[in-house]
Amino acid sequence: AAAVGALEPVAVVSSPLRRARETAAAIGAATGLVVEIDERLTELDYGTWEGWRFSDLPDGTFDTWRADPTFAPPGGESLVDVRTRVVPCIEELLDRERPVVAVSHVSPIKAAVTWALGIGDAATWRMHLNVASISRVDRRATGGPPVLAGFNETTHLPD
Repeated sequence: AAAVGALEPVAVVSSPLRRARETAAAIGAATGLVVEIDERLTELDYGTWEGWRFSDLPDGTFDTWRADPTFAPPGGESLVDVRTRVVPCIEELLDRERPVVAVSHVSPIKAAVTWALGIGDAATWRMHLNVASISRVDRRATGGPPVLAGFNETTHLPD
Protein backbone atom coordinates (compact mmCIF):
# COMPACT_ATOMS: atom_id res chain seq x y z
CA ALA A 1 0.00 0.00 0.00
CA ALA A 2 2.82 2.41 0.84
CA ALA A 3 4.63 1.75 -2.44
CA VAL A 4 1.64 2.39 -4.68
CA GLY A 5 0.38 5.17 -2.41
CA ALA A 6 3.64 7.00 -3.14
CA LEU A 7 2.53 7.09 -6.80
CA GLU A 8 -0.39 9.30 -5.67
CA PRO A 9 -3.04 7.34 -7.56
CA VAL A 10 -6.33 8.96 -8.52
CA ALA A 11 -8.22 5.64 -8.45
CA VAL A 12 -7.93 2.07 -7.20
CA VAL A 13 -9.65 -0.66 -9.23
CA SER A 14 -9.70 -4.29 -8.13
CA SER A 15 -10.61 -7.76 -9.19
CA PRO A 16 -13.64 -9.03 -7.28
CA LEU A 17 -11.66 -11.94 -5.81
CA ARG A 18 -11.01 -11.65 -2.06
CA ARG A 19 -7.20 -11.64 -2.16
CA ALA A 20 -7.20 -8.72 -4.61
CA ARG A 21 -9.98 -6.86 -2.78
CA GLU A 22 -8.03 -7.09 0.49
CA THR A 23 -4.91 -5.68 -1.13
CA ALA A 24 -6.94 -2.96 -2.83
CA ALA A 25 -8.63 -2.10 0.48
CA ALA A 26 -5.22 -1.52 2.08
CA ILE A 27 -4.24 0.73 -0.82
CA GLY A 28 -7.57 2.54 -0.60
CA ALA A 29 -7.11 3.09 3.13
CA ALA A 30 -3.58 4.42 2.58
CA THR A 31 -4.68 6.79 -0.17
CA GLY A 32 -8.18 7.76 0.94
CA LEU A 33 -9.63 6.33 -2.28
CA VAL A 34 -12.76 4.20 -2.60
CA VAL A 35 -11.98 0.88 -4.32
CA GLU A 36 -13.86 0.18 -7.54
CA ILE A 37 -14.49 -3.46 -8.51
CA ASP A 38 -14.09 -4.55 -12.13
CA GLU A 39 -14.95 -8.17 -12.99
CA ARG A 40 -12.59 -8.03 -15.99
CA LEU A 41 -9.59 -8.05 -13.64
CA THR A 42 -10.43 -11.47 -12.18
CA GLU A 43 -8.03 -14.39 -12.55
CA LEU A 44 -8.19 -16.85 -15.43
CA ASP A 45 -11.14 -19.21 -14.98
CA TYR A 46 -9.66 -22.67 -14.54
CA GLY A 47 -13.08 -24.29 -14.88
CA THR A 48 -13.21 -27.82 -13.51
CA TRP A 49 -9.46 -27.64 -12.89
CA GLU A 50 -9.79 -24.90 -10.24
CA GLY A 51 -7.48 -25.78 -7.34
CA TRP A 52 -5.51 -28.37 -9.31
CA ARG A 53 -1.72 -28.31 -9.59
CA PHE A 54 -0.21 -28.57 -13.06
CA SER A 55 1.10 -31.98 -12.00
CA ASP A 56 -2.54 -33.09 -11.51
CA LEU A 57 -3.39 -32.55 -15.19
CA PRO A 58 -3.69 -35.51 -17.58
CA ASP A 59 -0.44 -36.48 -19.34
CA GLY A 60 0.52 -34.04 -22.11
CA THR A 61 -2.11 -31.48 -21.15
CA PHE A 62 0.31 -28.93 -19.73
CA ASP A 63 2.44 -29.06 -22.90
CA THR A 64 -0.67 -28.57 -25.03
CA TRP A 65 -1.76 -25.64 -22.87
CA ARG A 66 1.66 -23.99 -23.18
CA ALA A 67 1.74 -24.46 -26.96
CA ASP A 68 -1.78 -23.22 -27.71
CA PRO A 69 -3.04 -19.90 -26.26
CA THR A 70 -6.58 -20.83 -27.39
CA PHE A 71 -6.56 -23.95 -25.18
CA ALA A 72 -8.98 -23.71 -22.26
CA PRO A 73 -9.54 -26.00 -19.29
CA PRO A 74 -12.96 -27.69 -19.35
CA GLY A 75 -15.48 -24.99 -18.45
CA GLY A 76 -12.71 -22.38 -18.19
CA GLU A 77 -10.91 -19.71 -20.17
CA SER A 78 -7.98 -19.66 -22.54
CA LEU A 79 -5.19 -17.09 -22.46
CA VAL A 80 -6.82 -15.50 -25.50
CA ASP A 81 -10.10 -15.24 -23.56
CA VAL A 82 -8.34 -13.52 -20.66
CA ARG A 83 -6.63 -11.02 -22.96
CA THR A 84 -9.94 -10.34 -24.73
CA ARG A 85 -11.59 -9.28 -21.46
CA VAL A 86 -8.57 -7.57 -19.88
CA VAL A 87 -7.44 -5.32 -22.73
CA PRO A 88 -10.62 -3.21 -22.92
CA CYS A 89 -10.39 -2.71 -19.15
CA ILE A 90 -6.76 -1.58 -19.35
CA GLU A 91 -7.53 0.71 -22.28
CA GLU A 92 -10.32 2.34 -20.26
CA LEU A 93 -8.02 2.75 -17.26
CA LEU A 94 -5.32 4.29 -19.46
CA ASP A 95 -7.89 6.77 -20.80
CA ARG A 96 -8.51 8.05 -17.27
CA GLU A 97 -6.53 10.63 -15.43
CA ARG A 98 -3.51 8.73 -14.10
CA PRO A 99 -2.05 7.03 -12.20
CA VAL A 100 -4.67 4.37 -11.59
CA VAL A 101 -3.83 1.32 -9.50
CA ALA A 102 -5.36 -1.93 -10.77
CA VAL A 103 -5.13 -4.86 -8.36
CA SER A 104 -5.35 -8.16 -10.19
CA HIS A 105 -3.83 -11.61 -10.63
CA VAL A 106 -1.08 -13.35 -12.59
CA SER A 107 -2.97 -14.11 -15.81
CA PRO A 108 -4.65 -10.72 -16.27
CA ILE A 109 -1.40 -8.92 -15.48
CA LYS A 110 0.47 -11.03 -18.01
CA ALA A 111 -2.30 -10.36 -20.55
CA ALA A 112 -1.82 -6.62 -20.04
CA VAL A 113 1.95 -7.02 -20.41
CA THR A 114 1.76 -9.04 -23.64
CA TRP A 115 -0.68 -6.47 -25.03
CA ALA A 116 1.59 -3.56 -24.06
CA LEU A 117 4.55 -5.26 -25.70
CA GLY A 118 2.56 -6.21 -28.81
CA ILE A 119 3.49 -9.87 -28.48
CA GLY A 120 1.50 -13.09 -28.58
CA ASP A 121 -0.31 -14.64 -25.65
CA ALA A 122 2.01 -17.67 -25.62
CA ALA A 123 4.69 -15.40 -24.11
CA THR A 124 2.65 -15.54 -20.90
CA TRP A 125 4.29 -18.85 -20.09
CA ARG A 126 7.76 -17.23 -20.30
CA MET A 127 7.06 -14.66 -17.57
CA HIS A 128 7.24 -14.94 -13.80
CA LEU A 129 5.39 -12.66 -11.41
CA ASN A 130 6.12 -12.51 -7.69
CA VAL A 131 3.30 -12.13 -5.19
CA ALA A 132 2.67 -8.44 -4.42
CA SER A 133 4.91 -7.31 -7.27
CA ILE A 134 4.17 -4.16 -9.24
CA SER A 135 3.94 -4.06 -13.02
CA ARG A 136 3.15 -0.83 -14.85
CA VAL A 137 1.57 -0.20 -18.25
CA ASP A 138 1.28 3.34 -19.56
CA ARG A 139 0.96 5.42 -22.71
CA ARG A 140 3.49 7.95 -23.81
CA ALA A 141 2.48 11.58 -23.31
CA THR A 142 2.31 11.88 -27.09
CA GLY A 143 -0.22 9.04 -27.32
CA GLY A 144 0.32 5.98 -29.43
CA PRO A 145 0.56 2.37 -28.35
CA PRO A 146 0.92 1.28 -24.75
CA VAL A 147 4.33 0.78 -23.19
CA LEU A 148 5.55 -1.53 -20.47
CA ALA A 149 6.89 0.89 -17.86
CA GLY A 150 7.76 -1.70 -15.21
CA PHE A 151 7.51 -5.44 -14.67
CA ASN A 152 7.55 -7.61 -11.54
CA GLU A 153 8.97 -4.85 -9.35
CA THR A 154 9.60 -6.09 -5.83
CA THR A 155 11.99 -3.56 -4.26
CA HIS A 156 9.12 -2.33 -2.03
CA LEU A 157 8.79 -5.76 -0.38
CA PRO A 158 10.70 -6.68 2.79
CA ASP A 159 13.59 -9.11 2.34
